[in-house]
Amino acid sequence: MADPTKSPPLIRSSVMAAQALIKEHVHYTPVLTNTTLDDLASKPQSTCTLAGTPWAGQEPSSPKLRFFFKCENLQRIGAFKIRGAFHALKRLVSEEGWEEGGGRARGVVTHSSGRCLSFHPLNGSSYHVPAGDGKFSMRQCRPVARMSGILEGLLESPQANWARWALESAQSSAGVCNHAQALALAARTMGIPAHIVMPEISTPNKIAGTRGYGANVIFSGSTSTEREAVVEDVIRRTGARLVPPYDHPDIMLGQGTLGIELQEQAAALIASRGGKASKGLDAMVVPCGGGGMLSGTAISCEGTGIFVFGAEPEFEGGDDCKRGLEQGRRIETVKSLTIADGLRTPVGAYPWTVIHDRRLVRRMFGVTEEQILKAMRLVLERMKIVVEPSAVVGLATALYNEDFRRIAAKEGGAEGWDVGIVISGGNTSVEAIGQMFAVGEVDAGRHEGVGGLDARKGVENVAG
Repeated sequence: MADPTKSPPLIRSSVMAAQALIKEHVHYTPVLTNTTLDDLASKPQSTCTLAGTPWAGQEPSSPKLRFFFKCENLQRIGAFKIRGAFHALKRLVSEEGWEEGGGRARGVVTHSSGRCLSFHPLNGSSYHVPAGDGKFSMRQCRPVARMSGILEGLLESPQANWARWALESAQSSAGVCNHAQALALAARTMGIPAHIVMPEISTPNKIAGTRGYGANVIFSGSTSTEREAVVEDVIRRTGARLVPPYDHPDIMLGQGTLGIELQEQAAALIASRGGKASKGLDAMVVPCGGGGMLSGTAISCEGTGIFVFGAEPEFEGGDDCKRGLEQGRRIETVKSLTIADGLRTPVGAYPWTVIHDRRLVRRMFGVTEEQILKAMRLVLERMKIVVEPSAVVGLATALYNEDFRRIAAKEGGAEGWDVGIVISGGNTSVEAIGQMFAVGEVDAGRHEGVGGLDARKGVENVAG
C-alpha cells in the first residue's frame, strides 16, 4: 500500500480528512442507548461477584454511567474493518505514479489468519488446529458452560463433518478474518484486483464469502510463516501491494473515523436529553487487538477532552497491550485462544506509537472470558443486536473491571460519565452463539425464571 512515510500526520484533522474520503463507501452506523445497561452499570457489584478477583474484600465502586453504543456490527461486511480498507485504497490510488506504473492492474494482497480456525466453546476445553499437521488437540481452559462431545482426529477422519462444523462455527465468529473480506469488497468497488491468501483448511463458506466479494483466493498452509511465504510469492509474481490489517497509518486513520462519528452522534443525543451538546462524551472504551481501531479512535479524540481507554481479553496473555504498557515495551507475540478471537493479535508498531509513545490512550484494562460472555449475553438479550465476542470487551470493562469503574466514580462524581462503547463487529453464527450459551445449571435457572443475572435465586415468574 502507500508508503507510510508519505501518509498524513497522525492527528485529528487527518482522521476528519479520512472521513471525507470514505463516507460514500461506508455506513454511518447508528449509536444506540439502553437504560437497562446504564442502570446495571451504575449499581455496585456484589462482594460475591468480586470474590476471587484482584478486588476481593474491597468496597465495590458505584459509578454513574450512561452508555452510547457505536454499532459497527451493522457496518458493511459486519465490522469496522471496512473503514481502514477503503481509506488505504483511496490513499493508494492517489499515490503519485501508482496508476501510471500499472499499479491498478497489479492489485493488492493480504492474508486471512489461520488462527481464525479455532473452536472455543467455553465448556472447559478449547479445540484448535496446531501449526502444520492438521490435527485437532484439546487444551484445558476455564470452564463456563457445558457442551457434549470431544473434537479430535483429522479432517479426513470419520469425524470430519463434525470437525468442519466446529471450524465453521469458530470461523464465523473470528474478527481476524474481517480484514480480508473488507479489502476484497473495497478493491472490487474501486476496480482493483485483490489477492487473498487463506489457509487451505478454511471452511467453504469463508472461501465462498471472500470470492463473493470478487477476490482471487490463494491457498496456503496454516502457519503465519506459510501464509507470509505465499504472500511474498504473490507479490513477486504480480507486483501486488500488501495491505496489512492494522499496522499502517492509513489503516489507523480510516478506523478512527468511527470515533469522529461517535463524538457527533453522542453530542446530539446528549443535547436531545437536555444536556449540553458542547459537553459531549466523557470517555470511550475501545476493543484492542492489533490496535488500529484503538489508536485511530484515540487520534480522533485528541484535544477534545474525551478520555480513551482500551479493553482486551486477559485469557492466556491476550492483554498484551496492557502488559506492554506496564513493562514499557511492545509485546510482539500473542498465543491466546481467548473467545474474543478477533483480538488475538499483538499490538502493531505504528499503533504502539500512539498508545504508548504519545500516551493518547489513558489506560488499558483486561477482562475475563466469563465477563466477555456475560456482556455478550446482555447485549443479545437487552439490546437485541447480534455481536461477536470481541465486540463486547469494552462493555465488559465498564461493567466488571473495578479499576475502570473506580476512575469513573471518582472523576464522574454525582453527575456521572457519558461513555462511548464501541461495538466492533457482529460476524458470528447461530451455531456458534448456541454453543457459547448452551444451557447449564445457572442458565437453566434463568430459563425457568428463578435465577437472576448474578445467579441468585429470585421470584419465580407467574402468568398474568
